[in-house]
Amino acid sequence: MDSSASRAVPLTSDDELLAESTLHSSIPDELFELQELDVLYEDRTAALWSYMNPEDRPSFTHAMLDDFEKWQDLIEQGFGPDKVPLKYLILGSRSPDVFCFGGDLELFQHLIRTRDRDALVDYGHRCCRILDRNIRTLDIPMLTIGMVQGTALGGGFEALLSFDYIVAEKQATFGLPEIMFGLYPGMGAHALLARKLGSAMADRIIVSNETFTAQQMYDLGIVHALAEPGDGVNAVRDFIKKSDRRHAGLVGSRRAMKEVWQLHLDELNRITEMWADTALQLREQDLKVMNRLVSAQARLAERIAAA
Repeated sequence: MDSSASRAVPLTSDDELLAESTLHSSIPDELFELQELDVLYEDRTAALWSYMNPEDRPSFTHAMLDDFEKWQDLIEQGFGPDKVPLKYLILGSRSPDVFCFGGDLELFQHLIRTRDRDALVDYGHRCCRILDRNIRTLDIPMLTIGMVQGTALGGGFEALLSFDYIVAEKQATFGLPEIMFGLYPGMGAHALLARKLGSAMADRIIVSNETFTAQQMYDLGIVHALAEPGDGVNAVRDFIKKSDRRHAGLVGSRRAMKEVWQLHLDELNRITEMWADTALQLREQDLKVMNRLVSAQARLAERIAAA
């Protein structure tokens, strides 16, 4: 087992979790055969542990979005009332020190230069639909948990905001760097941060180009539990243990909160269409800044792969 896998599930081996999953033949086999997501079902806690494991950069490429769409479809198919029980859905990352860099900036550069608004909007709509389904917990009475053991940037941070709870190791960092190249996060940050923190604080975070620590996000209420470096999985397990007796109440409370939010997919889609129009206004110097960020992410990804 590689080091990332052993860190991901230290208390139970991957083989044991996969063996448990075979007890439930109604779970679609395809769920455990996705290319860029590792999925493990833990029977005793009714928890589905999922890890982004990209073949390329740890970003939301089309291949990663394909797997997320399949992941959600297959979870809806196999789990829920009168199906295999699912109380907790956890998402982490196999990439050491990185949760996710967010949107596919290399793709964005190409689409901006070719003036392909339709493709930008299509990409954004796909992200928004995945985000919306996660906010609604796939209409399954479960709690969703984002587990952060590294850097969460741009769309990676936005994706985390759609989870019911975030558990972060203390060395994890969060940021929305889009403003540095004349853009802004277009797939959920405004809608979710404004509802969670208010519009003034949301705007401050979005336009600041600052990197925030896990402790800062905890103090704001975005992160719900902190863990020592390397102890994120144990912290999630502890969260599950403490939440189990209150599960129904916590699920109901989260659903009530989202009812108050009144956040619908059409709002997310309108914002991402505005984002696409703004992207097409970027100048060549803005794209050069974006490209420098792409190059920095690529170098980091290479170091991770070589480690």
